[in-house]
Amino acid sequence: MPVPIFLPSALAAHTGGQRQLQAEGPTVGAALDDLVARFPAVGPRLRDAAGEPYPFVTVYLNDEDIRLANGFATTVREGDEIVIVPAVAGG
Repeated sequence: MPVPIFLPSALAAHTGGQRQLQAEGPTVGAALDDLVARFPAVGPRLRDAAGEPYPFVTVYLNDEDIRLANGFATTVREGDEIVIVPAVAGG
């Protein structure tokens, strides 16, 4: 079952400009793996070398921060949406 993944403009630069993509997987991590398999340049911007999420990149599943659930092991169900939001600095 495909799940939509919404990317910010900064990451869409690595997906040919696409900000909404479809991915497959039973968990958030598996869906992101599917996305990275098609767009490898996105991978290092989502996870560190150990495969853990960066603290400055927030991944939401239906408006819920996955860090407050099971992280990348959070189950994806039909109708869910994944939104990736990088931290923005400025002043």
